[in-house]
Amino acid sequence: MTDIDDLVRRVADRAASDNRDLPAPVDEARIAMAEEQLGFALHPLLARLYREVADGGFGPDHRLLPLLGPGSSVVGEYLTRREASAGAEHPEWPEGVIPVLTWGCAMYAGVDCRSEDAQVLLFEPNPYSGGSWEQCWFLDSSGLAAWLETWLAGTGWFEEDAFDRDDVAEPQPWDEAARRLASGA
Repeated sequence: MTDIDDLVRRVADRAASDNRDLPAPVDEARIAMAEEQLGFALHPLLARLYREVADGGFGPDHRLLPLLGPGSSVVGEYLTRREASAGAEHPEWPEGVIPVLTWGCAMYAGVDCRSEDAQVLLFEPNPYSGGSWEQCWFLDSSGLAAWLETWLAGTGWFEEDAFDRDDVAEPQPWDEAARRLASGA
């Protein structure tokens, strides 16, 4: 079991060493504003990262999005994707999954704020061929803490040398995708 206080400290240390120009952390008012716009609470660990580490600019590939705009942000990306899914025959984005990092090429890491451990999901639109978007959703990590530990250890599928190693766990299809997309939740 990960000691969350220790994990947040180690993430903050790594973030500071990776990026000397980190944005300032956000305050409780910004967290509350983001949650109001989202319509639900951030997962507690994710809220701590934004409050205690920085308003984005850290994590894998130094790409965690800022919480609020202008420009690309967690709240802005989530609301845009949910709006596009509203009323669609085949919704693309499930409720409660917030995009926290862009991998480029329309790929995102998302945190499921509805899951107890804040599952980290990969949205990879390239497999889409019409109909349901379920084949575009993958489980990257069973929880945000484990995903951060993978990043800190340099053992994620997203690391530069990942293809040279045979011990890398690749994201697997998200078994909740069909249900969550179909229900709008």
